[in-house]
Amino acid sequence: MPVINVYEPALCCNTGLCGPDLDQALVTFTADFDHLRGRGADISRHNLASDPAAFAVNDSVRSFLELAGSEGLPLTMVDGVTVATGRYPARDQLLRYASLASVAAPAGVTELGLTAAVTDDGCGSAGCC
Repeated sequence: MPVINVYEPALCCNTGLCGPDLDQALVTFTADFDHLRGRGADISRHNLASDPAAFAVNDSVRSFLELAGSEGLPLTMVDGVTVATGRYPARDQLLRYASLASVAAPAGVTELGLTAAVTDDGCGSAGCC
């Protein structure tokens, strides 16, 4: 199974739920990360603030930081190959990286659509604002 490593900027927490502002990208990625771990994927996260050694020991990550700085994070690598920078990969991308198939909702289960796109004004596609 492929090994996925995500190198994140310095964060006080990885959930996106700390502080006064909610970071939806972190909330979504945390759910996607937990989903893949639950499916047996070999995926790990490295936070620059709490796990700087992971950045220092990997030549590719260290070189990336020297060139792009922490502003270029997050950095996603699969088996040592950079596959995404500057953003968190979507769940379907992570599943593909992990060589796992997407799982459709079981018959009779209604999807709530909580991952629907957000418009520029911050409202969901239903225009609720």
